[in-house]
Amino acid sequence: MKTSALYRKFFGDKAFYRMVLAVALPIMIQNGITQLVGLLDNIMVGSVDTVQMTGVAISNQLVFVFNLAVFGAVSGAGIYGAQFFGMGDTEGVRHAFRFKLLICGTLLVLGCGIFLFLGEDLIGLYLKGEGDPANIEGGMYYAKEYLYIVMIGLPPYVLAQCYAGTLRECGKTVLPMVAGIISVFVNLIFNAILIYGLFGLPSMGSAGAAVATVISRFTEAGIIMIYAHRRKEEHPYLKEAYRSFRMPSKLFWEITAKTLPLLINETLWSGGMAMLAQRYSLMHFNVVPAHNIASTVTNVFNVAFLAMGSSIGIIVGQLLGANRLEEAKDTDRKLITFSVLICFLLGGILILASPFIPRVYDTTEEIRQLATKFLVICAVVMPVNALANACYFTMRSGGKTFITFLFDSVYLWTVMIPLAIVLQSFTALTIVPIYFLCQFADIGKGIIGLILIRKGVWIQNIVREKTT
Repeated sequence: MKTSALYRKFFGDKAFYRMVLAVALPIMIQNGITQLVGLLDNIMVGSVDTVQMTGVAISNQLVFVFNLAVFGAVSGAGIYGAQFFGMGDTEGVRHAFRFKLLICGTLLVLGCGIFLFLGEDLIGLYLKGEGDPANIEGGMYYAKEYLYIVMIGLPPYVLAQCYAGTLRECGKTVLPMVAGIISVFVNLIFNAILIYGLFGLPSMGSAGAAVATVISRFTEAGIIMIYAHRRKEEHPYLKEAYRSFRMPSKLFWEITAKTLPLLINETLWSGGMAMLAQRYSLMHFNVVPAHNIASTVTNVFNVAFLAMGSSIGIIVGQLLGANRLEEAKDTDRKLITFSVLICFLLGGILILASPFIPRVYDTTEEIRQLATKFLVICAVVMPVNALANACYFTMRSGGKTFITFLFDSVYLWTVMIPLAIVLQSFTALTIVPIYFLCQFADIGKGIIGLILIRKGVWIQNIVREKTT
């Protein structure tokens, strides 16, 4: 009897998992295909030249920071979007959508300015390790070329994120999934054509990969926006959404107060991850391509817990908005358990595959062996990452954005990055144990997150007062 009660506490019935998968699977499929095509993109460029692959990897680290800043901005307003939808307030969802457009437009201008005027200096931070000077010079050239082309695709990327985020908050996960799937196949097709120079076109290498990425960005945004606006009866918040960007000042500042910590958090977190990659690169030039291979492959496996995190934000956020607080607490506990268990399975699969995956890259044996070791480490810590990610989205669903800021990016900058610097500067450890210790340090976040969740600090309906 006691075992049965414990089981029901952490596991749901078939109906529960059908509901969860209805939300999570479209996100998982979309992100999975995106990451898989990113992996194929990586392999294609790597088959042309390791130096070009390194340049692409460095530029993608910088674009990653911008993408996460946009994600943070969209997520802040998304907390309100999910809860407004849960309480049936279409006007509230419309205001949240408009806020996303405003703040993401601001980020777009800032991001492009930074890349244009500081891009070369930022790329140079990754090219200070030991290695062939010719490789370092080539890495700089290809990184700049890739970055400047990819910038053209940032405006449609921003629009797609604003629309897709709102659609998901309203339970419409299929359209973003379909648009994402189509765009990544467009990316894959143009990758093959432009990287290798098929059908009589010149071989463009990494520049071709950048052009293909831009084409796919416009494709994704076009599909989502055209379809959504043509079916406004299914998306009522889009009616007159662009007529005016005015919104109640109280609501504007409330969303801003919730969004800024998330925006700052995602920017600092992604910047911190880029900083960690930069610290690893100081060990040797070979670390950059090996880390690129490992991170690109791991991203394919990570889609499971990342999609579960997004699902927690949507499902739990809607329950909180509907003021079903006890149900939200019970649902969240089961979702966290499900997310962690999935990653034990996927981590085991990645460990088994890790010796073979780097073999598909046309690179040196030293880089392949280093990439294999990185992959094993990523597989081992995957359940830890899943726990930390689930805790993050749980607290975010209740609007605890300042706590998530402390929990996420502050932890990264005060624990993980100093740990990397100390290990690299004051010990004789090689890159592999340093990488393991820095990755496994996420266990601290998981423990802190569980304590905060158990205390219930996240359980609140932040939009209830709008109707009282």
